[in-house]
Amino acid sequence: MDRWQNRVAVITGASSGIGAAVARQLVSAGVIVVGLARRVERMEAIKEELPPELQTRLHAIHCDVGDLDSVTAAFNWIEEHLGGCDILVNNAGCLNPGQLLTLELEQLQQVLNVNLMGVVVCTRLAFRSMQHREVAGHVVLINSLTGRTIINPPGDELQLLNMYPITKHGITAMLEVLRQELRGFKTKIKVTSITPGVTDTEILPAGYDTLPMLKPDDIAAGIMYVLATPPHVQVHELTIKPLGEPF
Repeated sequence: MDRWQNRVAVITGASSGIGAAVARQLVSAGVIVVGLARRVERMEAIKEELPPELQTRLHAIHCDVGDLDSVTAAFNWIEEHLGGCDILVNNAGCLNPGQLLTLELEQLQQVLNVNLMGVVVCTRLAFRSMQHREVAGHVVLINSLTGRTIINPPGDELQLLNMYPITKHGITAMLEVLRQELRGFKTKIKVTSITPGVTDTEILPAGYDTLPMLKPDDIAAGIMYVLATPPHVQVHELTIKPLGEPF
């Protein structure tokens, strides 16, 4: 992680779960972290839990990744105050449990805006910053097992995932599109998809907590690993499962 000392990492959805775990680990590794989240007060609480000498390395910025103006304002602040983005962790995601056939369209649209279009917008802005400064940056996409397979719900429960696996299949496709585009632009920017199995976070639907689960710190450790690889090594996809997961 030496080459990332005092570089700037932007983490979306940083107020809890995987995003908060990544923020803590990156700050401890000497990286300047900008946490983007709607719940800024949660980010401030995380900041206060850090050792005093590390607190100035964590910046909490209000941002709704499903809103273009909000994302643009956040990245403008990063450019103005910190000089740009060197690492982007696209972690923000949402899931409105229910059925694709019956949920309100507004709820389905929200998942699409946050989980897919939000990643596109954040990645475009991070790329612009990295390309302009000729930085060999790194873009991380938080995917899901549902980006490959539609998981059957436990027992006789109705399928609750609706738009979520659709957006994660989109992330799987986006990974390769981005890799090819970054190569085509002749950059040295890496892109990696992290695919967690069932993880103990707020987004977990009811009933899934009976399954073997990972902790957010387990996923953060995987992100730290891919960031620490040598410049010529690009981890394309990393799948992390809890022992005993049934799918």
